[in-house]
Amino acid sequence: MSSDAEIAIRAEGLGKAYAIFKRPQDRLKQMLVRGRRRYYDEYWALRGVDLEVRRGETVGLIGRNGSGKSTFLQLLCGTLTPTSGRISVNGRIAALLELGAGFNPEFTGRENVYLAASVLGLSNEQIHERYASITEFAGIGDFVEQPVKLYSSGMYARLAFAVAAHVDADIMIVDEILAVGDAAFTQKCMRFIHRFKERGTLFFVSHDTGQMVNLCDRVVWLESGTVRAIGEPKDVCHDYLADLYSGPENADSFRIGGSRKRSADAAPVQDSRAELLKSSQHRNEIEIFDFDLNAPWFGERGASIADVRLLDTQHNLLTSLEGGEEVILQVTCRAEKDVFQPIVGFYVRDRLGQNLFGDNTYLTYRLDPLSVPAGSGFVTRFRFQLPYLPSGDFSITVAVAEGTQSDHVQHHWIEDALFFKVHSSHVVQGLVGIPMLDIAMETGGPARP
Repeated sequence: MSSDAEIAIRAEGLGKAYAIFKRPQDRLKQMLVRGRRRYYDEYWALRGVDLEVRRGETVGLIGRNGSGKSTFLQLLCGTLTPTSGRISVNGRIAALLELGAGFNPEFTGRENVYLAASVLGLSNEQIHERYASITEFAGIGDFVEQPVKLYSSGMYARLAFAVAAHVDADIMIVDEILAVGDAAFTQKCMRFIHRFKERGTLFFVSHDTGQMVNLCDRVVWLESGTVRAIGEPKDVCHDYLADLYSGPENADSFRIGGSRKRSADAAPVQDSRAELLKSSQHRNEIEIFDFDLNAPWFGERGASIADVRLLDTQHNLLTSLEGGEEVILQVTCRAEKDVFQPIVGFYVRDRLGQNLFGDNTYLTYRLDPLSVPAGSGFVTRFRFQLPYLPSGDFSITVAVAEGTQSDHVQHHWIEDALFFKVHSSHVVQGLVGIPMLDIAMETGGPARP
């Protein structure tokens, strides 16, 4: 067990139960008997949670609605008292549990800044010193002088996050607040979160597994009030997605398998620098590894993926290539039963599990759906120009489903079915680089817009 100085959050046997009364009069009876008899049913929203979070660690919390996430966060913040076990926190917490939690709707934005910041531990003098920075971060203009009951959900989010970002917290809890607001503000919040990760402890709650894998050191999966799994973000998120796709209606036929292993150490656009790049140390050289049939997978297996490979435009198997080249991703499948309207798709992901790009067959065949009889094979080929990629490891996740974009059965989803490694690159910023048609700079003329 780690020393107390290293631990930011510790939960031991943590549980929370609620009393459910069937009739209003039962509540009064319970008060009168003072525990000698029980007139209610117990509902355990959380039970037996053991967790240690180290200082500086970023931990994600995922689970279905009703799994106990909100109860755990309220116990963590001290707004609820545990029924069993205990939870201890070492440091100041700034919590964004819901939009504008703690805001008085009749108060103005200014008044709520002082109210919320004082609740989070700042003195009036400290709030006054930081007020201009808070309002600048929120970016709601003159609305700061209006009652917050007039605010949109995005404005609530802006003001709440701005306050939490300026209280010098040791521990920050972010619960789905980034799901609202415009893209610019979301990016501002994410930049702050990345900076905060360098000095503080972050507890991050989201249904976006991509964000979980990108941000977190570990992920905790809650289910029905208990811990289902704690571990590496990629592994836990994979199992969580598999559980979501299984659902109660097809739980008997849905299966999960595979094992995770790490990889070993239109007319295409012609980048104007292609020849220069090929002859330099920035050549975007890519090594391709074999399809891994034993990679982690889930699905009903009404159809199965038998092979995944990258080909050149003459359909020759590629073992290496360069960024900017036109390639074909070929996915070979087999129908284990009659499949109507199959959908085959893919994602290209970086080492953090972020989806860089991908596509599927649905739109192409939406008006003229295919039907594949049981026992038949079918091959899908995606032809595209590979962007320039930064150095590092990448993977291709593939899937075959049946139905529509919004309503489908997942037959076979394979995580990291194919790995490839970029050995060198000129891409130093951004997730990918795109081929440039031309780059030109003029000198000597008058400056003009």
